Amino acid sequence: MIGSTLYHAIVKRLSLLNRYFKITQFYSFLGNTAFKAVFTILIAIALFVIIDFYLIDINALLERLVESYSASIIFSIFLVSESILGLIPPELFIAWASKSPHPYFYLFILASISYIGGIISYFIGRTLFLIPAIQNYIEVKIAKHILNLRKWGGLFVFLGAVSPLPHSLVSMASGLIKYSFRLYLLWSLFRYLRFLIYAMLIFQVF
Repeated sequence: MIGSTLYHAIVKRLSLLNRYFKITQFYSFLGNTAFKAVFTILIAIALFVIIDFYLIDINALLERLVESYSASIIFSIFLVSESILGLIPPELFIAWASKSPHPYFYLFILASISYIGGIISYFIGRTLFLIPAIQNYIEVKIAKHILNLRKWGGLFVFLGAVSPLPHSLVSMASGLIKYSFRLYLLWSLFRYLRFLIYAMLIFQVF
């Protein structure tokens, strides 16, 4: 009896969630995001290959970067990028890691830096919340992300972590609306999965 009641409660809950996701167009957004993710990966790899074939020997360039600059400098640049609007595509740093002495260890460090950069962006958002003039300006700039975050909560943070959506902006929006920091940390862990998936492809090219 208890098991049957629990089963029906779960089914009803899932049905309500499904209806809500349909009404808020989550499924179409998810489909578009998945398409963009695959498209972005293919375009990034194609660009790397074209540039490598016609313009610059990217392998040689990456090896020169490894030889000329210490890992700490590259990691510092990446932290700044991931903390402020994701200025440089992570794919470039993943390609750099492929030429490092310990590719997967460096990849783990990059993923951790990206995770930490997201946390910094979250607290930047929380700080901006305290300054009304700046808060209003930023809210206008990232209004779409704020709207989606309010509709889908952690699922949108998850998409920001694994998809081409700008993770830093999603993180900033999370801080701006005071989304649960604990839940933010949990959903953002999927950032590691994104780096692993991209590395499995990029490492094969370089």
